[in-house]
Amino acid sequence: MSRSARPAEDVAQEAVRSAGLVALGAGVAAAAIGTAVVGGFVAAVARAVVTPDRKRAERVPIHAVDPDRMTVTLERTADTELQGRYSLWFGGGTGHMRIGEVLGTTETTVTRRIIAVDAGDPTTARRGRWGGWFYLNPGELDVPVEDVDVPTPNGPSPAWIVRADDPDAPWAVLVHGRGVTRAETIRAVPVFRAAGYSVVLASWRNDGVAPRSSDGRYGLGTTEWEDVDAVLRWLAARNARSVVLMGWSMGGAVVLQTLVRSRFAGMVDGVVLESAVVDWHEVLKSQSRVLKLPRPVRKVAQRLLRTPVLHRVVGLEQPVDLRELDMVARADELTVPILILHSDDDGFVPSSASHELARVRPDIVRLEVQTTARHTKLWNHDADWFDARILAWLTEVVQPTDATSAR
Repeated sequence: MSRSARPAEDVAQEAVRSAGLVALGAGVAAAAIGTAVVGGFVAAVARAVVTPDRKRAERVPIHAVDPDRMTVTLERTADTELQGRYSLWFGGGTGHMRIGEVLGTTETTVTRRIIAVDAGDPTTARRGRWGGWFYLNPGELDVPVEDVDVPTPNGPSPAWIVRADDPDAPWAVLVHGRGVTRAETIRAVPVFRAAGYSVVLASWRNDGVAPRSSDGRYGLGTTEWEDVDAVLRWLAARNARSVVLMGWSMGGAVVLQTLVRSRFAGMVDGVVLESAVVDWHEVLKSQSRVLKLPRPVRKVAQRLLRTPVLHRVVGLEQPVDLRELDMVARADELTVPILILHSDDDGFVPSSASHELARVRPDIVRLEVQTTARHTKLWNHDADWFDARILAWLTEVVQPTDATSAR
């Protein structure tokens, strides 16, 4: 029988089959495209976690600047309405002014005192970047400052050194957080000097000051600790006997990894953590809620970071396993006194892991809590509170007694 003479029912059945194949093909293609889109989205989420910002965004609207009255009116946010002293960058980071007390508020704006304009013309600025690190250089504290280069696996890493009068003084190593530089840590120099410490203000890979790593990615503490380890090695070569490490935000994760990985960890007599990442799972969980990411996206992104071969999709040379960075789960590995300063309204790094670490290790952890100081701004909000807590802990817990000072 010729094709043209086939029964009508055969033709109909073939049409149905053909339509089904076309629909199936379209479905497979759509699924493939959908999978690719979802996969690309997950990869983008994972990549954002480990990629340093190329440019620091200026997101705070500046409504008015009065140079005669030295006031600035900003968009009112949870950060900009807090009393205290802060920094405001503008002009793509070329301008900087220091901001003081709140003078007045409306439902949408806050007017604050300008303490000083260090660079740029704020009257032309329309947006700015609010920040906690207040000083730009430790020399502003009227202290002697040395510039040194610490040898690290990626090359010489710049550090500021502020020495105590006593050449045998203990040392404090200050470790900044993600997306900022060592200038963030200047705020803690006065309290450590008051306690008799010499201070190292360290930089670490990919922070825009220290050498870049070969992959240019954050290890979230799994690689950056090597740069703090290098500082400890540098101090050991200079006969340092006692060191306190202090880390802000991700710098806290870096410090904690130094404690459990460095062969020089025996030099460390104590740790101070400010708004620190104690468990990255809690941070990513919190940020996922803010961004309204589905839980599976976060879970798959975390698996992407830690899985060999797949980690290269996000540009990492080595996998990053967040389970290794969970210091609540690894709390039994911690052996030195730890002071944690955290605000329960942090807004970026939840204080829950800090509370939990204090709960499981009450023998070594002292937790001091604020409720309205936001992220890494406890000094800015209340410098007296910040200094008093650190000084009391250093004096009562860390500083050598007669029995240990002769070691």
